[in-house]
Amino acid sequence: MTTIKNNLLVLSLITLLSACGSQNLKPIDTVEHVDLKRFMGEWYVIANIPTFIETDAYNAIETYKMNEDGSIATTFTFRKGSAEGNRKQYNPTGFIVDKQSNALWDMQFIWPFKAEYRVIYLDDDYQTTIIGRSKRDYVWLMSRQPGIDENSYRSLLGFIQSQGYDIDKVQKVPQVWSQNSETSNELKGAKTQ
Repeated sequence: MTTIKNNLLVLSLITLLSACGSQNLKPIDTVEHVDLKRFMGEWYVIANIPTFIETDAYNAIETYKMNEDGSIATTFTFRKGSAEGNRKQYNPTGFIVDKQSNALWDMQFIWPFKAEYRVIYLDDDYQTTIIGRSKRDYVWLMSRQPGIDENSYRSLLGFIQSQGYDIDKVQKVPQVWSQNSETSNELKGAKTQ
């Protein structure tokens, strides 16, 4: 029953993400190129304009792994409501749309619905990235570490605003990790509840 409920939630999310055009908004430019091998792995969600499944998420992590067919196996895990809340896991698949840049993807939670996923910022060291959408409805600021310094955060927030986003909607995602709490690997291995 839980799986059916989660599938309905994800279907609703995809319908919401793919409904309506971008209403004459100019697409957001992507970065020139993404080295997919370097991009794969674990990214901590530092801030976002959350989708409804991400509301009240703690310790959110997005993990990417290249499939043999060129698609990207994605694992999105978090705890709901607090650092000790119920563990949630979703497994969408990414599809590279622009194979020259590797920076424009479609993300599919449930077939046949796909949502736009644009890599609009990526630092040279592949330590921070920003994922955006042309509709400026959702955005994700992610880092290889569970936190970034305040100056970097403010600078990246300024970048998000320069892309046409309302930064008043951007929320920090609590990353509450301690020596006694679960590790990110334990969270990634969690089953959907």
